[in-house]
Amino acid sequence: MSIIRKLSLILALLAALAAAQDNQDLPGRKTPSVSMAPSPVITVTRGRPNTVNLRFRVGAGFHVNSNQPKSEFLIPTVLKLSAPTDIVIGRVTYPAGTDMSFAFAPEDKLSVYTGEFPVVVDVRPLAGVIPARYMIRGELKYQACDKAACYPPRKLPVQFEVKVIKGPPPRRRNPGQSPHVHL
Repeated sequence: MSIIRKLSLILALLAALAAAQDNQDLPGRKTPSVSMAPSPVITVTRGRPNTVNLRFRVGAGFHVNSNQPKSEFLIPTVLKLSAPTDIVIGRVTYPAGTDMSFAFAPEDKLSVYTGEFPVVVDVRPLAGVIPARYMIRGELKYQACDKAACYPPRKLPVQFEVKVIKGPPPRRRNPGQSPHVHL
């Protein structure tokens, strides 16, 4: 094997090791994280809208951009959901962010979430859906930052369960009255 070939092989191996090292969290270093609190099974009546309250928690020492960051260059926190057929995901409502300034932009106030924050989702099973339990899945896309720097965007898997029930039968309208007396 020629010396040039050996050197190029060693360089390629070192580059692969460096890339693998970058993808691992260093011991003793906190990594930015967002977690979702367990959500109880939500009971909804078919054909009627209902809301689901999801709770997320940002790790200590970190913040995430709100859903409406004040700069076009910041990545907003966004919840994307996909539901089974016959269940409609409606409006997703995010809380207002808290305005804070940081060392990397002391003159600017950024809209962020820290600690716990709720996201409210409107869910409506169609009238013809079969009563059963359905899993709603999706992901929360966010970019976490600390006081000095922002980290690459991440996606948190999200799932919650809805139990669709039949509900009361629709009220009957009074039928037209017959001119004949029924005994």
